[in-house]
Amino acid sequence: MAETGTGRVVLVGAPLGNTGDASTRLREILASADVVAAEDTRRLLRLARDLEVTVAGRIVSYFEGNEERRTPDLVAALRDGAVVAVVTDGGMPSVSDPGYRLVRAALDAGFPVTAAPGPSAVTTALALSGLPSDRFCFEGFLPRSGSGRRSRLRELATEPRTLVFFEAPHRITAALGDLAGAFGAEREAAVCRELTKTYEEIRRGPLGELAAWSAEAGPRGEITVVVAGAPAGPAERPADDELRAAVVEREAAGDSRRDAIQAVADMYGLRKRDVYALVHTRE
Repeated sequence: MAETGTGRVVLVGAPLGNTGDASTRLREILASADVVAAEDTRRLLRLARDLEVTVAGRIVSYFEGNEERRTPDLVAALRDGAVVAVVTDGGMPSVSDPGYRLVRAALDAGFPVTAAPGPSAVTTALALSGLPSDRFCFEGFLPRSGSGRRSRLRELATEPRTLVFFEAPHRITAALGDLAGAFGAEREAAVCRELTKTYEEIRRGPLGELAAWSAEAGPRGEITVVVAGAPAGPAERPADDELRAAVVEREAAGDSRRDAIQAVADMYGLRKRDVYALVHTRE
């Protein structure tokens, strides 16, 4: 049965790649909504064509660059009794995609928000990774700058749950290198590329190996990275020379000496001053 009613938001889960994953409810909502707010209107029209659906309502673009200024217009449409559907390029709106601002604004204005659930890159990659999935946390996109990314990863280095990240193809090699530096090159991970599409690829292995593969292969497309959580308790303390080498490696990757010493101390459950002393005894 087609969606009916007035003044509400419907978040629509779109296929990640394979249109065969589109639900009947997705088709009904696209056909019946008064307004369809789309991250990319061209992709929406292509999806509708592939699904043999006619979008009768008003189509508006709703993406990161105009989300803030367009949200009040969509709330105004809700006040006029419109059903506003939100659809992104793939997966669920508001999960590292446009949608959250409208959800918050609609709720604050007293309008109901519902969803037509659909595919999710987060849970799909998690299930395919082969890593523990009973407890996990989603970190979205890491900071774009190298220093910001490394700082955030240092905070996550001791997180025991499996971690899921989104990453852009032009940053994936640097991100994997920073992950290996922060978590250790032997930490298991999976790089999931182009999920459900023709050229879907899942690469599993230690972070160091995945970083080397990425540097050589230059993977393209939509990428989700899944990383095993930190093992229980600190890692076994390596020899003094290995600790010094770990600090040097982090400095070479862009960390300040202070941050490199702190990260190595955290990784092995050592006091920062002890690692500092080891580093400076050789200078």
